[in-house]
Amino acid sequence: MSKPSVNVSKPGRTPMPEQPTQVRAGNFLEVPLGYTPEMAQTESSRCIQCKKPACVEGCPVSVQIPAFLKLLREGHFAVAAQKIKETNALPAVCGRVCPQESQCESQCILGKKSEPVAIGRCERFAADYERENHLVEIPPKQPPNGQKIAVVGAGPAGLTVAGDLILLGYEITIFEAFHKSGGVLMYGIPEFRLPKAIVEHEVGYLVRLGVRIELNQVIGKTLTVEELLDDFNAVFIGVGAGLPMFLNLPGEDLGGVYSANEYLTRSNLMKAYQFPRYDTPIIRGRNVCVIGGGNVAMDAARTAIRLGAESVKIVYRRSRAELPARAEEIHHAEEEGVEFLFLTNPQQYLGNAQGKVQAMICDKMELGEPDASGRRRPVKVADSAFELPTDCVIVAAGALANPLLTKNTSGLQLNQRGYIIADNNGRTSRSHVWAGGDIVTGSATVILAMGAGRTAAKDINCFLRQHSKTW
Repeated sequence: MSKPSVNVSKPGRTPMPEQPTQVRAGNFLEVPLGYTPEMAQTESSRCIQCKKPACVEGCPVSVQIPAFLKLLREGHFAVAAQKIKETNALPAVCGRVCPQESQCESQCILGKKSEPVAIGRCERFAADYERENHLVEIPPKQPPNGQKIAVVGAGPAGLTVAGDLILLGYEITIFEAFHKSGGVLMYGIPEFRLPKAIVEHEVGYLVRLGVRIELNQVIGKTLTVEELLDDFNAVFIGVGAGLPMFLNLPGEDLGGVYSANEYLTRSNLMKAYQFPRYDTPIIRGRNVCVIGGGNVAMDAARTAIRLGAESVKIVYRRSRAELPARAEEIHHAEEEGVEFLFLTNPQQYLGNAQGKVQAMICDKMELGEPDASGRRRPVKVADSAFELPTDCVIVAAGALANPLLTKNTSGLQLNQRGYIIADNNGRTSRSHVWAGGDIVTGSATVILAMGAGRTAAKDINCFLRQHSKTW
């Protein structure tokens, strides 16, 4: 079949209004303000309704993108949200934080000669319209089938498993270690990028569906997977990769040297940004350095700006071309005054007499041959060391698998980095135990974790429906 022709006469993407730069840098309110109904209809009308939509193939949870865009174009906003929720239980979240530019939008045929449809912005509008106008409907559920599923972790993967299986008649209980549900959506992503009220609403939707959530339950400590298997027919592990990773540099124990995990958790989940209403301790540095170049680094840097820093620098050992963060996040960081020090690598932290960090010793780098990631490996430039003053360092160099659950679960096979080994359906080496998300793949995106959750939910249902004893 021939490919549909591209109508290059269609207008470019509809811009999304944002808070003015100088205003937003002083608050934690959401930066993009969302589409109006007119904007959403204008943008969704750009979709040419491909017969074989590659955008759907690019979506890890297979949202029927042309179908929901057609509903938006026709003004059926709440129905469009319901169409999305047939495969995605968290559309208001995904519309904000998913890297659409490298997934669904990268496959849009309009992008061949023009700009792709702003699928994420349209998804956000549909979900927000449904919520703000109190039009959320509970979909039909299959009758209870008498089987119970335990989900460990109320992050994107676990919430997706729960949302899919509750509709199929299973009794679902989520066990969450923190005092709030949402996982990385709640503790990792700042308010100005993903308002917590939206996360709470999405979780509340699952509760309305009948999902039970038990908070402050650290599986591996308060309960074990073995104990869960005594009461449940299956267990899904979606605990993420929440163990901070440092660089093992001299001076790392100085005051003011944070992992991005701790820094963002204090600000987001523990609401340090709302001082004095919440008296959560956090160092508000004047000269802040963030080590790393991913989305977490951008989140930390932009948080530091809002906490009153006079200078915030991203210290990244490769060049701008290798930055892994989303282009939108880099753009927003630069607009808000974050400075980028490329081809720079820290070697040591220096402290003052009070044991607090006051500077970093850094080396200049140059790019050599590509490494295993396909990016050119940074190589130290001889005799290039220099001192960089700083009173707060945030290390955003990735995260590792927290061993608390895995070391207390027998028969669970791990890889060399401590992540759970699971097959393409999410099955682990332990019978009746599935896993998905960052605890399997390492740190990745929200939507990929949700995709893993959908895959596991489908396999859990198939396995239990067949009453199979073969693992």
